[in-house]
Amino acid sequence: MTMSKGRFDRRLLGAAVIGAMGALIGLGGSALAGEGQPSPWEMQLQNAASPVMENIVWFHSFLLWLITAITLFVLALLVIVVVKFNAKANPVPSKTTHNTLIEVAWTIIPVMILVAVAVPSFRLLFFQLDIPKADLTIKATGNQWNWTYQYPDDKIEFTSIMLTDEERAKMNPVPPRLLAVDNETVVPVNKVVRIQTTAADVIHSWAIPSFGVKIDAIPGRLNETWFRATREGRYYGQCSELCGKDHAFMPIVVRVVSDQEYDAWKKQQQVASAARKSYASIGAGAQ
Repeated sequence: MTMSKGRFDRRLLGAAVIGAMGALIGLGGSALAGEGQPSPWEMQLQNAASPVMENIVWFHSFLLWLITAITLFVLALLVIVVVKFNAKANPVPSKTTHNTLIEVAWTIIPVMILVAVAVPSFRLLFFQLDIPKADLTIKATGNQWNWTYQYPDDKIEFTSIMLTDEERAKMNPVPPRLLAVDNETVVPVNKVVRIQTTAADVIHSWAIPSFGVKIDAIPGRLNETWFRATREGRYYGQCSELCGKDHAFMPIVVRVVSDQEYDAWKKQQQVASAARKSYASIGAGAQ
């Protein structure tokens, strides 16, 4: 099958335009990256808001440059082989069967590459799993299909449920669809927060991309992780485990505030939690 020159030129031009757009998007990735939530046309990771996520972003970029260099190197070797060792350019092929230098190189170089990947990888895993002394502990219990949060040290407990479109429309500014909740998890900025997770029914997963946090919530088991939010704001996540028909409708919102705002919020929640417990006790007595 042959292709007309005009059609070939149009396809070549289209490929060039797509490539140029990809390059521009890649260069402007930091601007397109979301601040605490996904963004339209986002191609990069969300902006880091914790030391763990900063390390994840660095490791991701390091691997991207590494695999790019390896790919270009292999491509260059293929081009050399095609050009230099084809039947026309090299009618009498070499009978060489062994080359000590090449065999040593293709053994040592991959090992060095693996070591270069393994060292920062293990360092990052240790950083994620080694939980420092916590300033605040929050227990997140996954339910079908919402989250119950407890602050054990402060006697606070509440359930966080996704807002409907009607509820969102009444708010100003309007929060993102399928991500906003009625009761946000509030934490102080620059404090180590330990997250303990479990589930009441099936396996769920508590995840906040901007914090580099994702941990399963398993019935009968208590898992834990941590984060330290470095900037104030709202950070959104979702259950990242397929937990049933409403899996897509149990979002997570962490609002990071100053110490003063957190103290004020904590007092309000302590009063509200005490009132809910009193109401529940009265209801149980009446039954």
